[in-house]
Amino acid sequence: MIATVISVPQLIVFIVSVVIIAIGGVGLLSARYPVHAALFLVMTLFGVAVLFIEEGAEFLAAVQVVVYAGAVVVLFLFVIMLLGVDREEITSFAGDTVRVALAGVGVALILAELFIVATGAWVTGAHAVAGKLSAGSNIGVLARSVFTTYLLPFELTAALLVIAVVGAVILSRRMSGVAQPRAHESREV
Repeated sequence: MIATVISVPQLIVFIVSVVIIAIGGVGLLSARYPVHAALFLVMTLFGVAVLFIEEGAEFLAAVQVVVYAGAVVVLFLFVIMLLGVDREEITSFAGDTVRVALAGVGVALILAELFIVATGAWVTGAHAVAGKLSAGSNIGVLARSVFTTYLLPFELTAALLVIAVVGAVILSRRMSGVAQPRAHESREV
C-alpha cells in the first residue's frame, strides 16, 4: 500500500465533512416530515461534495451540487408536494418489530462490511476503464466516454427519470379522488 501524508487542515476538513454527512444521514432517517428529510439529504450531499473537492475531483463536486443537491432533491420535493405527502403523518416504530429487526440486521451487515473493508486490502480494479489517464483533462475524457461508449445507458437513464416523473403525476391525479374535468366539458361557476 502507498502511504500518503495527510496535513492537519485536510484532516480537519475531512472530520467536519464526515460529521456533516453523518448528521445529515441520521436526520434523513429520523425526520418526521418528508420535506425535512429532503433538506437533510441536501446537507449530506453538500458534505460529500466537500469531500470530492478535498480529493481534487472538482467536476464531481460540481455535479454533486448541481445535479443531486439541485435537480434531484427539487424533483423529490416536487413529487412530495404533488402527492400531498407533506401532510402530517404518524410514524411510529412501536409495535412494528419486524421492520425494526430488519433495520438492525441491515445495520449489523453494514458495520461488518465496514470492518472487513477497513482491515483488509483494497481492491481498486483496473487503472483506466474508459481511457488513458493522460489523454487530456478529466472532463474531456468523461465527456468522450459518456457521449460515445456509454451513450445508450445515459439516454436510457434520462428516459427512465422522465417516465418516473410522468408516472408519479398520473398516479397522483388518479389517487386524489377528485374527478378531473375533461376537455370537452365546460366548467360552470
